[in-house]
Amino acid sequence: MSAERLSTAEPDLAARLAAVTGRLDLACTRAGVPPRDVRFVAVSKFHGPPAIAAALEAGHRHFGESRVQEVQGKWPPLRERFPGTRLHLIGPLQTNKAGAAVRAFDVLHSVDRPRLAAALAAAMDRAGRRPDCFLQVNTGDEPHKSGVPAAGTDAFVKECVDTYGLPVVGLMCIPPYGSDPRPHFRTLRALAAASGLRQLSMGMSADFETAVAEGATTVRVGEAVFGPRPRR
Repeated sequence: MSAERLSTAEPDLAARLAAVTGRLDLACTRAGVPPRDVRFVAVSKFHGPPAIAAALEAGHRHFGESRVQEVQGKWPPLRERFPGTRLHLIGPLQTNKAGAAVRAFDVLHSVDRPRLAAALAAAMDRAGRRPDCFLQVNTGDEPHKSGVPAAGTDAFVKECVDTYGLPVVGLMCIPPYGSDPRPHFRTLRALAAASGLRQLSMGMSADFETAVAEGATTVRVGEAVFGPRPRR
């Protein structure tokens, strides 16, 4: 992203952040949920430090990233300037990056297979850190998407908790592109309830209000805050 594009985008970022917060608060009110009970993760992946700093200066503290290397490159100075910032891993994770992810992130939203669960458990033991974990469910049974099949969710939850001792707090899903997200959000809510989990990471820029109506406790909103993803 060019310096010129950043300079024109940053003044608008605080306004977009406030607009999303207002929409989220309204969605919570309609759902009968206190706004403080729904965490708003601003997805900052691929956006540079100036744009992120504008959001931090506006008071936001939860951010989503998808790559360990990107976090390592841009976040240390920002976290030093803005204590209390929490980083959420929202993208797929390779097992060989488990240790780095445990050190870099506070919440992991995409635990999706036993091998990764085992690697994360070992990394947590080594690092002495235990980021909260969401297990990703492939609610649409899409062959090329990450996530445990819906039918295998309960068994995977038990494996992650009982075998690997992971701090599993809830489930995450990404509905199929172009589909009605509501049935997928309802499926995730039912699966979480059946497994005794209370947190649901679901809903993005296009559907976070629907997600809140269906019980989301975390929404992941990127484009509505930061604008279109920069060209890589």
